[in-house]
Amino acid sequence: MKRLMLGILLMVSWQYSAQELYMPRNIKKAYQNGTRDLSGAPGKNYWQNKGVYQVEVKVDAASKMVSGKETITYMNNSPDVLNELAVRFVNNLHKPQAPRSGMVSKDFLSSGLHIRAFVVNGEKYNVNSDNWGTVEKIKLTRPLRSKGKAEIKIEWEYPLSVESGREGQIDPETFYAAYSFPRISVYDDYNGWDLLPHSDRQEFYNDFNDYSFAITAPKNYVVWATGDFLNPDAVLQPEYLKRYKSSLKSDTVIRVATEQEMKSGKVTKPNKWNTWKFRASHITDFCFALSNHYVWDAASVQLKTKRASVQAGYKNGAKDFEHYVEWMQYNLSWFSKNWPGVEYPYNAMTAIQGYADMEYPMMINDTSIPDDLQDARLTADHEIAHTYFPFYMGINETRYAFMDEGWATTLEYLIGIDENGEDKAREFYKNFRVKKWINDPSAEQDQPIITMSTQVSGAGYGNNSYVKASLSYLALKDYLGDEVFKKALHHYMDNWNGKHPVPWDYFNSMNTGSGKNLNWFFSNWFFTNYYIAS
Repeated sequence: MKRLMLGILLMVSWQYSAQELYMPRNIKKAYQNGTRDLSGAPGKNYWQNKGVYQVEVKVDAASKMVSGKETITYMNNSPDVLNELAVRFVNNLHKPQAPRSGMVSKDFLSSGLHIRAFVVNGEKYNVNSDNWGTVEKIKLTRPLRSKGKAEIKIEWEYPLSVESGREGQIDPETFYAAYSFPRISVYDDYNGWDLLPHSDRQEFYNDFNDYSFAITAPKNYVVWATGDFLNPDAVLQPEYLKRYKSSLKSDTVIRVATEQEMKSGKVTKPNKWNTWKFRASHITDFCFALSNHYVWDAASVQLKTKRASVQAGYKNGAKDFEHYVEWMQYNLSWFSKNWPGVEYPYNAMTAIQGYADMEYPMMINDTSIPDDLQDARLTADHEIAHTYFPFYMGINETRYAFMDEGWATTLEYLIGIDENGEDKAREFYKNFRVKKWINDPSAEQDQPIITMSTQVSGAGYGNNSYVKASLSYLALKDYLGDEVFKKALHHYMDNWNGKHPVPWDYFNSMNTGSGKNLNWFFSNWFFTNYYIAS
């Protein structure tokens, strides 16, 4: 009886503390199972699955087709037996029948992914990918046991779309290959398989995987990619190899290749095809770009424990991109020393001129804004700030976009103070971020920030994700003071670096890290439909 009463008291105590902030039943169950802890740290039973990807991919510049084969060693670290695998291929968004968040032109559409072969542990599966969406389940004939491994081999191809934002053809001879390979979707402790389809509004949620890529590109094409560039000697001509290697130790920007040098065919080895090799470990995604005429600039920046390579590829004459390497040198150093005050965690950062204003691990794809260098620079700052949220922290952007976009918006504002002065930074932040929310009285604007990102649309999605969340972070910084706020923020980041936090992990980590119960603050900012009057 004493044990029973003690158990009831502990349960009541837990429920009382947990329900100070609303918590959905699936998240509550994760805390009950000990995979997450009310201190804000991962629980004693925390786990996450992982894949090791060996990928060989070829880009045909004439046919605009990407084809490849991959071997995935997938580790089921969960306590569950997996009777199926969920396979995700974001670029099936381009299929005519794919659900999307808005209108697209006919040039956006394509046939999507074609699976040529799918093999699990040596057993061939008959897969018809014609009817696949952006995520599909495959029933396993032999279940994957807890703590077991599976070897998945996939051969595939897909066309590069003509009109797209985050990936596809930038011009007929420049390609940004993002989300370019089938991957195993996330299986986590609060939802099981992540089966939410990609709609082109919400962003992404991926496991921390190890990637080795061999990218075969046509003669005269330079490839930039996530990760460490492993074989420059094998693909670059001596003069350009010398320039590239010099950039790895140089504070001064080096023009590795001009547009004319690229077009003349002097830069890469004179083979019909060259294979470029890259590797990145414990990272949430991998992407690459290639062009035969983009200008290639490079330098590096000394951080506390390493020197990081910084590169840019862009169209000749893009006045803002001519500054990008210097800007990136500055913001990698600034983010490392100031806010968030955590050293840039990777060895490289590359910016490619495209159309997306979009972040990827160690890469960004930005629109050129040559007539407004302040806006262009803040765009670069914002996208590189995503290094920390969602890449250093494995944020579920699909469900909780405010956990990354709100922080990137905040960091963009804070570095903007240093770059442009406080008055200009405040004015830009108010005009570009805040006024669109406070001057719009529509009901869509008043949904609580905690609302899942898949459940809000239009301006409601953007302002919940970017503006309201950013204002909450800045308000908490003002309330706690910089010293305590940074201590609490680092506590949160240390807890969840390389893992998958949910909003309640943030709330609880900040409570513990600051030594204060901030639930009253989080309740008002995240769980109510309150608003700021203009």
